[in-house]
Formats: sequence, structure tokens, C-alpha cells
Amino acid sequence: MTQVTERSPMLPADRSRSAVLASAFARGAIAAGLGLGSLAVLVVVLWIISPYPDSGPGGALHVAAGLWLLAHGAELVRSDTLGGHPAPVATVPLLLVILPVWLVHRAARDSAESDEDPSGEHSAIGAFCAVSAGYLLVAMAAAAYAQGGWLPAERTSLAFPLAVVVTGAAAAGVWAAHGHPLGPLLAWAPLAVQEAAARARFRDAAETALRAATAGVVVLLGGGALLVAVALVWHAGPTQESFLALSGHWAGRVAVLLLALALVPNAAMWGAAYGLGPGFALGTASTVTPLAFTGRPALPDFPLLHAVPAQGPGTMANWAAVAVPVAAGLAVARFTAQGAAPVRGERRGAWRFGVTALVAMLAAMGCGAGAAVLAAASGGPLGTGALAEFGPVWWLVGPAALAWTALIGVPAALLLRAWRLRENPWRWRRDLAADLAEAPAGKRAVGKTGTPTEERAARKERKRAEKRAAKEERRRARAVSGRHEPEEGAAEPYEFLSADPWHEDGARKARWASLRKVSGGLMADVPADRGTASWPGPVPGPEADPGPKADPGTGPGPDHRADPGPAPGPVPTKDSGPGPREGPAPAPAPEADLDPALAPGAEAEPGPRPGSGPAPAPGTLPDLGPAPETGPVPEPGPTPETGPVPTKYSAPGPVPRTGSTP
Repeated sequence: MTQVTERSPMLPADRSRSAVLASAFARGAIAAGLGLGSLAVLVVVLWIISPYPDSGPGGALHVAAGLWLLAHGAELVRSDTLGGHPAPVATVPLLLVILPVWLVHRAARDSAESDEDPSGEHSAIGAFCAVSAGYLLVAMAAAAYAQGGWLPAERTSLAFPLAVVVTGAAAAGVWAAHGHPLGPLLAWAPLAVQEAAARARFRDAAETALRAATAGVVVLLGGGALLVAVALVWHAGPTQESFLALSGHWAGRVAVLLLALALVPNAAMWGAAYGLGPGFALGTASTVTPLAFTGRPALPDFPLLHAVPAQGPGTMANWAAVAVPVAAGLAVARFTAQGAAPVRGERRGAWRFGVTALVAMLAAMGCGAGAAVLAAASGGPLGTGALAEFGPVWWLVGPAALAWTALIGVPAALLLRAWRLRENPWRWRRDLAADLAEAPAGKRAVGKTGTPTEERAARKERKRAEKRAAKEERRRARAVSGRHEPEEGAAEPYEFLSADPWHEDGARKARWASLRKVSGGLMADVPADRGTASWPGPVPGPEADPGPKADPGTGPGPDHRADPGPAPGPVPTKDSGPGPREGPAPAPAPEADLDPALAPGAEAEPGPRPGSGPAPAPGTLPDLGPAPETGPVPEPGPTPETGPVPTKYSAPGPVPRTGSTP
């Protein structure tokens, strides 16, 4: 069975591609069904717990279908009005938009990332089209079903914005599945833009501008929500009365609370528009701005609308709302400065002045565009006549957001960039200590800097050393230029050696005599005519003291007088040699003291044989010449009468002599 399964033929490429597209289509339909089903369950539960249901479960399902279409931006039409004329309902609760957009985005992303196609040839366009088609098919079915209820959808709104929202979320999902590439977005752009997009610096600038624009929009929404919360607390009494008056039963109050929560993002955007300056409209004849609340508003009884300030000119408390756009501009500046100078105090890799200003301006434009889109989505008509205009005016909010963030964000971004690039003379010490504390012990070698902080510390240390050296050089130059003859009785400064007793003449002579004594007389005395500042020249041979005279019957020994005259004597043989010595045996010369006469390039002069030749010249050892012709050469042995015959190639060793060593 395993062999049969493993050897089963693969599906053809056409069938595999069809299976992948069918799977993507099913994912889109399932995503739409999940969103619609979730909202239907909530509406049906509220209908069940309601003490006064107006209709059966069919009516609740029609309401659920209408609300689901409204969550996509579709405009609903309310037909059972008091005047009998249909009234549009186009104010979309922005919290309801999050669920369907997230579902279609995830379905498209999963379809593009799926590995169900063995050949891997399914395209992103196929996944996008299949997911969008499956989702829109369910949306068309829900719109057709809602036509039989009391909240049908306007047919033109099904194309825009419903279809645009669905396809946009699906495209974003496919784009995220492929790693957010910039190529598809710039396919129709000029060639110069495409070449610039291929550079890493351009991509970094684009990401920074997008991040700063998003931060500006988020700060605007947060500031607007804070204004609404403060206003609701300020008007807590009327808000509570409105909430309790809308329904006397807890089920109805739960429904009102859920609707208010779904409209919280709308209220936050209205508060942001109020802080930006254009404000929002409460009907065709009323406008609310920080400067004034004019006209006669058409306010329905709803808790969130009690956060509207009182009518009349604005006060200092109303003018304080301008802190919201100021905070948004500072947020744009901060994110832009972080991208312009990633490392504090490091100019390498930082953006130039003009690039930073351009990115901040692009971020301000993005913030203005986002504010305009949210303002358009947060408002809409709630009826006809006075309620035909309700909410912020997008074409006023967008330019206002652009102006605020550009006027504050661009200069602030430049100032923050300069602040981040400043050189703190003391900060590098703390950074270096922190880096050394975090770095492993093996990486703390001197001269090996791997982090920018360590490199800055090394540069600062080099600069300090150079400054100290230059200062010392200037001090020495001033001392030399201002040198004068010392006064009589004053101590004369010594430039090369210190003035301690170690360098005095007596101490030097004592050290030299000690060394001469240890060397066995091979070193000369300290010249009397040489100063302390110069080193003596070539050392002459030692003036050896004559040792004790040899015994008359033991044969003559070497003469150590200063006069190097010839003193011939008998050649020592095996039978006749020096007698027993009266003093101790001579100590061998140290091996480290090499004979200058045996150095490379030095020529040995013929000299007398041992025992009968002249004394060695000063600074050299005696050259014994060739071996004697008469008598055998004495072999080295333990007897003191005989010894080895030195040659000019042999190292200095013990020479047979009589008497004691000087």
C-alpha cells in the first residue's frame, strides 16, 4: 500500500492550479461567513434577551445583514421614518470595520502562502482575485437578503466603498505574504523612481516616513480619545441621564453600550479634528471648533454626543485642545530624527540636512492623508435635512493635519537630528563602561574595538594623547628658548640622566672596578679623561697583575707583565711540565664573555707558545700558534700537568699556568 501511494501520479499542473484557486475562493467565502455569522449571533442574542421584540428572528437576521454591510462602508437606508421618507444612515462604527478587514486580509495572506500547488506556479494575482471573488459573492448575497428588511443597503454603495474595502484588504494580505515588496507598487512609476527604490537608503527613508506618519496618526487618535474622555467626565451627569433614558431595561442598555463602544474610534477622530482646528459639523447649520460653537445643532439623544462643549466662544480650556496636533508633530519629528541619526553621536551613516527635512515633510503628508481618510470614514449623514452633514469635513481635516505636522515636525526633526549627533564629552565613558560590562571577557583586548562606542572612546583617547604630546612639546620649546646660564652656586640641570647618586663618578668607578674584578682582569679601568655623558670607546686589554713566581723546577709560566717582550721557554712535554701549583686552580672564564679577537673578521696574529711566548696584547687573548713539532701533544685528562692546546678556533678555556689566577 505504501508503494502504491508513493508512486501515485501527481496531479496535472492545470488541475493543481484550479485546486489552488478553488481553495482561495473558499477561503474568501469562509472569511465573509465568519464575519457575518459573528455579527448575526450577537444581534440574535440581543433580540432573545429583549423584553419587547418587534418581530421574529427573521427581522433580527435582516438587521444583522444590514449592520454587516455597514461595517464595510455601505450606506443603509432607513425606510420606517416618522415622515415616511427614507433616510440614509452612513455613519460607520469604525470598531466594526476591524473584524471584516482582518478576516479578508488573513484569508488572502494564507492563500498566497499556501503550498497546496505542487508545482508552485500559482500567482499572487490568482490568489487575490479568488479571495476577493469569494468574499464579494457572500456580500452580494447578504445585500440581496437585506433588501427585504427595514435596513437595506444602497446599491451604489456596494461598489464603493464596499468592494474597494474588500479588494484593498485582500491586496494587502497578498502583499504581506510576499514580504512587502516595493516592485509591484512602483510598476507604473517612472524609471528614475524605480532606480531610486532599488537603493537601500531610499528604502530606509520610505520606511522612516511611513513609520513617522503612522505615529502621527496614532497620536492624533490618542489625543482625540483623551479629549473625549475628559469631556465625558466633565459632563458626567448629562451623559448618565442620556444613557438611562434611552432604555429602561438592562438588555436595551447593553445594546446602547455596545453601540457606544463601536463608535469610540469615531469619537476619537472627532476629538482630533476638534484639536486640529476645523472641528466637526452637527448638522448643516452648526459647527464646533476650539474658537467657537456656532449655530443650532441637530443633536440626537446619545451619550457620546454629550461630550460636545457648550455653545458660544471658546475658552482657554477649549484652546488647550491644540496640544493634540502639537504632540502629533513632535511624534513625527522624533521618528524622523531616529531614522536620520540611528546612532547617537555618530555622524557616519547619518542623513544630510536636506534629506531629513524631505523625509519629515513626506511623513507630514502621510499623516495628513491618513487623517483625511479617517475623518471621511468617521462621519456621514444620519438622515435628511439638518442631519445630512454629520461629523468632520475630510477636505478640511487633511490639510490642517498636514500644516500642523509640517510646521512643527520639520524644524523639530532637524533640531532632534542635531541633538542626536552632538558629541557629549562625558557620555562615552558611561557607554564604554556599559559595553565592557556586557562584552565577554575574551573580547576586551586592548586595541580591538568592535562597537561604535568603543571606536569613539579610542578616537578620544588618541586625541587626548596627541594634545598632551603637543602640550609637552610646546613646554619643552619654551624651556629651551628661555634657557640661561646658571648662577654661581646653583645646580646645573642635567638633560639625559637624573641627578641621583647612581650616576656620580665615584659610584661609576666602584661599579666598574667590581665588574673588572669579576672578569678576571679582562676589563680596563675607567678612563680618567672621559666625562659622564659619553660612553667609553673600545675597551683596551686588561693590565694583569703578575702572579706569584713559579717554582724553579717546574718550568716557566706565562709572563703577565705589561711589557709584551718575547720570553722563550721550553716546550712542555709529557715528561717535563709545570710542577705543582702553589695556589688554587684557575677558574674557567665565563662562556658568555667572547674574545674580541675571535669575532668574525678578526685576524689572529702569531704569538708565542704557552709558557714561553709574550704576554697577550691589551684586549686580546694569547694566540698560541701551531702545535709544537717536538713531543706529542698532551691529551686532556684529569692530571693538572697537561691541558688542551688552544688554537685560534677554540673557545677560551683554562690555560696551564703556574701560580694563582690574578
